[in-house]
Amino acid sequence: MKKAIITGITGQDGSYLAEFLLNKGYEVHGIIRRASTFNTKRIDHLYQDPHIIDGTARLFLHYGDMGSTGSLGDVIYDTKPDEIYHLAAQSHVRVSFDMPEYTGDVTGLGTTRMLEAVRRLDRGTRFYQASTSELFGSAKPPQSEETPFHPQSPYAAAKLYAYWMVENYRDGYGMYTVNGILFNHESPRRGETFVTRKITRALAAIMAGKQDKLFLGNLDAKRDWGYAPEFVEAMHMLLQQEKPDDYVIGTGESHSVRDFLDEAFGYADMDWTRYVEIDPRYFRPTEVDYLLANPTKAKEKIGWSPKVKFHELVRIMVDADLELMGLRHPGEGKKIIQERFEGWHRWENQVITMDK
Repeated sequence: MKKAIITGITGQDGSYLAEFLLNKGYEVHGIIRRASTFNTKRIDHLYQDPHIIDGTARLFLHYGDMGSTGSLGDVIYDTKPDEIYHLAAQSHVRVSFDMPEYTGDVTGLGTTRMLEAVRRLDRGTRFYQASTSELFGSAKPPQSEETPFHPQSPYAAAKLYAYWMVENYRDGYGMYTVNGILFNHESPRRGETFVTRKITRALAAIMAGKQDKLFLGNLDAKRDWGYAPEFVEAMHMLLQQEKPDDYVIGTGESHSVRDFLDEAFGYADMDWTRYVEIDPRYFRPTEVDYLLANPTKAKEKIGWSPKVKFHELVRIMVDADLELMGLRHPGEGKKIIQERFEGWHRWENQVITMDK
């Protein structure tokens, strides 16, 4: 039985990845931060599922912190994993401008701490680094593995440091380390401060009479938005290749925040212009205007391509937030999941629970 460590297991990607790996027969170890309140809502349902073989549980959580070399090393040395999926980070771009030093320590140096522990373990552990399309910043689209990086935020700069450390450990020590340069990917488990979830959650609250206005920043920023469960499948695929390499993962389509508003409110037959107001507080000091993936390499070399399109993604998220508000919804999002992800990704109440 393969063993995998997931940092950031309580986040959107970590929860989907844990679900995916458990259904693949893995023993999964998640690293979580110790806190005064529980923050495991996205994975609580996994403890209720039969992820047990011969009476032995296959999901374990360990306390650790990206700023603590000792705690990370202890988990890695004790579990001796076959694969590590390093997803943990201070990942909110706007917040990184307010907390640049913390972002650099956790997002950048945290990756080095993980890599060094893997190097010292010396067991051939395969290491996946969650890189990001924010590395490209102001680079001209479409962006591929050959596009020069031009980060436009402390978050992106920290991720760029982590990207090059992954490259250095691969070249210098012969380790199996890969960068998955993932473009934006969303789901009903997306954090409520991220613009896509902020929109769908606000739409549901407005329809429920619990909110009057939605405050946003730059509506013209364009992003390549995909569906998170498909992207965690790509993460797994990258660690199954014969040789380690770096890959851009995205849909090859880009849409603006304004387009997302059109799709979400249009799906509910509402006019978003009646509810949305622009708030300068949500503008970044340096903006990334246009991200668009060229995922040709991933399609040709590992056989990965997305199934869920932009308008389908929006419907999945709107249905989920309407359901959380106790409102009736058209159900198209539920149907999409049932038809395309039968086997491991199920539409349950647990799928749409969020940390509060």
